[in-house]
Amino acid sequence: MRRWLPEIFALPLLPWLLAQGKRTRRITPRMPEAAGERHGICVPAQPVSPEATPYSLLAIGESPVAGVGVVTQEQAITAQLAHNLALRWQRPVSWIAFGKNGATVADAIRDVAPQLPNGKVNVVLIAFGVNDSTAFRSSARYRADLATLTQLVQQRLHPDLLVIAGVPPLRLFPALPQPLRHVLGLKADTLSDAAKALASATPQTIFVPVESNARDRSLMAVDGYHPSTSGVILWAEQLAAAINDSMGKHSRF
Repeated sequence: MRRWLPEIFALPLLPWLLAQGKRTRRITPRMPEAAGERHGICVPAQPVSPEATPYSLLAIGESPVAGVGVVTQEQAITAQLAHNLALRWQRPVSWIAFGKNGATVADAIRDVAPQLPNGKVNVVLIAFGVNDSTAFRSSARYRADLATLTQLVQQRLHPDLLVIAGVPPLRLFPALPQPLRHVLGLKADTLSDAAKALASATPQTIFVPVESNARDRSLMAVDGYHPSTSGVILWAEQLAAAINDSMGKHSRF
């Protein structure tokens, strides 16, 4: 029943929701993708052996992976996660970001997956859901699209650990008016449930929810829709803790 709650709430409000959606798109500031190279390497504060082989991190996702909401790619989630992992593991971590503003999972399968390299990557992050929520994708379709993407990732990158991020809490996004915020929040929650179920059924895969109080404006960019630098740092800490905990239960790569 929970997975149909967004549709149940949306149906009688549809004309109002459509009008709110159009107005929100019109008045919300358009922020660009972050500047800079979408790859790099993060090193720990303490010196390491020159022979130390870097761990590798690759992220595939929508606007936060593309760096919307921050100024440079070094401030975006992939680089910040690599930085956090490098500090935790005291090893260099190389990173590469495949982000596309406005992308759904289906868009990524079509446009991003063909660009992925062939070769071993230690950790892969998949971070989608906001655009699938606003497009009102069904839970079944979202899970099916995620399953297709994870299969492509596993075939191309052979990750030691695959991380599927939860959908950000749209119910708290300041840019969204009520009742649109409430309905999209319900949709985001149901898509997160689908992602969590997929992760639990997929080997070497974990689900990490986005636990952020988006009502704290310091965590949001000026558009009230994307994470700020502080929001990205918090998210990176949550992801790194989950990755570190998961790897601690197994032999390190």
